[in-house]
Amino acid sequence: VSIALVLFMLGVVSYVTLSALSAARSLRGSVVVSVELGSEVVGQARADVLSQIEATGLCSEVEFLDRESKFADEEFRKQFEVDLDMLLGENPLRDSFEITLSDECATREQVEAFVSSVEHIAGVEYVSVPPIDVIEGMHSTISYVTIGLAAFFGVLLIISILLLNNTIRLAIYSKRYLINTMKLVGATKWYIMRPFLGSALKQGLIAGVVAAAMICGIVYGAESFTVEGLTMLNYREVAIIVGSVVAVGLVITLLFSIFAVNKFVNMKSSSIHLY
Repeated sequence: VSIALVLFMLGVVSYVTLSALSAARSLRGSVVVSVELGSEVVGQARADVLSQIEATGLCSEVEFLDRESKFADEEFRKQFEVDLDMLLGENPLRDSFEITLSDECATREQVEAFVSSVEHIAGVEYVSVPPIDVIEGMHSTISYVTIGLAAFFGVLLIISILLLNNTIRLAIYSKRYLINTMKLVGATKWYIMRPFLGSALKQGLIAGVVAAAMICGIVYGAESFTVEGLTMLNYREVAIIVGSVVAVGLVITLLFSIFAVNKFVNMKSSSIHLY
């Protein structure tokens, strides 16, 4: 039970930490720059502009929007209280490339350099970019959060390992006199260790499976009540966490059992009662 609870805690925190890091990566890639093109930029000229934009190496995704589709977009038209057709008489919008900046474009200098290079491309009429202070602040905050989550996970991992070690050592400690008796009647080291290691593997497997089942229940509940727009882990990543929990349960219980049993097997009989 103790091993299963520790593994469950470790698995849940792993899930929460990786989900937060995944959300942070999504936020890093959510900065969109709109590059509006001149009316004469069509066909090969448009392809040339696109190739020059992609040559900057700071674009993770580029989407082309023509002026007709933007003018017909209901969400865009809802921003106005009057009929655009009656007000304007014609479509005033331009064709544009909607560019999602990559993670590397995180500082003010990089954003300004990207905007400046795009503005000088022939055929580009206007470049619309979110406030650079907001972009820079968002990336800075995400970096601090990422470091904090990584540090928290590292501390929790150390605490979990110590708890598992103490739990297993206490279980072996309660059988130290049995180990000493077996050694006194001539049992070999492997003969003494074999049943303890078999029991450790069995307990580690059961604890890992129980913890994995509890983690799957938590993940199912989290996905059922998740906030819209919040990035969660996919099933493959969840399967990796669950498999890792089971593997950790097996490996750690086996290793700690080897160390604990080996200590009492090598201990002198006259020192057993002093420990």
